[in-house]
Amino acid sequence: MTHDQTTGDEHPVGKPTGDAVRTVTALLPGLAAAAAERDSERALPYEEVARISEAGLYALTVPQEHGGADVSVSTLTEVFRLLSVADPNLGQIPHSHYVFLEALRLKGTPDQQRRFFAEVLGGARYANAQTERGGRTITEDATTLTPDPADPAGFRLNGDKFYATGSLFADRLLVRAVLPEPRPDGSPDKALAFVPSGAVGVTVEDDWDAMGQRTTGSGTVRLRDVSVPLTDVVPYSSVFDNPSSYGSFAQVLHAAIDAGIARAALGAAKEHVARARPWFEAGGDRAVDDPLLVQTAGEAEITVRGAEALVREAAALVDIARTAPDAENTAEASIATAVAKVAAARASVSASSVLFELAGTRSVLGSLNLSRFWRDARTHTLHDPVRWKVQHVGRWLLDDAAPPRHGQI
Repeated sequence: MTHDQTTGDEHPVGKPTGDAVRTVTALLPGLAAAAAERDSERALPYEEVARISEAGLYALTVPQEHGGADVSVSTLTEVFRLLSVADPNLGQIPHSHYVFLEALRLKGTPDQQRRFFAEVLGGARYANAQTERGGRTITEDATTLTPDPADPAGFRLNGDKFYATGSLFADRLLVRAVLPEPRPDGSPDKALAFVPSGAVGVTVEDDWDAMGQRTTGSGTVRLRDVSVPLTDVVPYSSVFDNPSSYGSFAQVLHAAIDAGIARAALGAAKEHVARARPWFEAGGDRAVDDPLLVQTAGEAEITVRGAEALVREAAALVDIARTAPDAENTAEASIATAVAKVAAARASVSASSVLFELAGTRSVLGSLNLSRFWRDARTHTLHDPVRWKVQHVGRWLLDDAAPPRHGQI
């Protein structure tokens, strides 16, 4: 099922402006209002996604030459952080949309850019279908693009994808698949197929059952003999041949989601501590009169603010690398992003746990559903292991070793 079945065939979209932060800030109260209920009932946020889309927030990076706002990475990162404060699911849903628009910007032909950027300006939403369950690692793909015997200028696409975040809300699925001919070094040559979600042979399953990020629409996509014209296939493997900000761009948005979860957890802690009873040994009339509780809150705020600052710093360096990519500034952006991702991941898990310490025993009631912050944090931070980011940062510091170019740092 696609979002068309809920919101209709038309996708009105507000023209994106340079003031994207003000636009998203105005939406936040409405987006956050029923976030706990959506998580508890696993109610998919079709209306909320439509609201974000109608405000132009799916078109922020469309280049100016194609009629878009072309906002900075710093601005986009703040948009993602704010969406994630309201509901981390809403922060993650458009992630792959923006990452693959970046692949289009880097590797699409002029005609592909013209067509697909125009679609996005018209309100189209994209989602990823890249990771599979069966490979030895997440980098291995069994999904293939093979020559179409009925069309010399086309392919047939076959495979199964999992963790296809946002697929239930998407007009197109951007499928990572292996091309018939390997690369010169013998490795598989991969591409992105821009496939309409309603194409014949495409099935999108609502089978995501994770403990957190429950409403991201991250289920299974099945592809059976799907017809794909050559003009809808964009190179992917070659994205990593030269220095670029592709990986750091993707990762800094993930860091923003984690930072948003951390801030949301502290916001919930502040709200609920006002209702908590003081500990009898503290001697105060309110829970917030307990100096040990205040100390815990202060430490948590310092951790979260540190993560937020590191995310901003990383985004600014990604902006530099994206504008004029070279080996030095793309490596700097990747390292700064790795640092921010580690800090934000730690802050999100820590703050969403400290929430209960601050808010007291009542906070564990199922009816409050405050566990969603920790569940969202723990689920999203598993996206890619921060332990390897720490390794790359250490090698950079001690041996000036540039981080690898593979999209995960």
